[in-house]
Amino acid sequence: MGRLREIVFDCEKPSALARFWAEVLDGYRTRPYDDTEIARLAALGFTPETDPTVMVDGPGPSLCFQHVQQRRYDHNRIHVDIAVSDRRREIDRHRALGASVWREAERYTVMRDLEGNQYCLVEVEA
Repeated sequence: MGRLREIVFDCEKPSALARFWAEVLDGYRTRPYDDTEIARLAALGFTPETDPTVMVDGPGPSLCFQHVQQRRYDHNRIHVDIAVSDRRREIDRHRALGASVWREAERYTVMRDLEGNQYCLVEVEA
């Protein structure tokens, strides 16, 4: 039996998208860089801001944001649903972080993050 380890996002700017998702999800933070990792990145010509793979950790699966050239933007093959008790408030908060509303339904709203990835805010009773 398998166990979900991480959810991977193909993207253009991993550091920016990782910061966005760390702000969206309760208890999630961008994985910190220690001196060894900064030196490893520098040897490859990168900094934490230009890192081609940025991780976000939290109480559930880790999120991995990896740079992919020429990715397709027409439709996600997978997306995440985020349970919220006050969907209107969360829509406003996500918009303030740079997300946009793509489609509204009775109990959920399809959002798009900074790079157009779809995700849903799903209304749940508190």
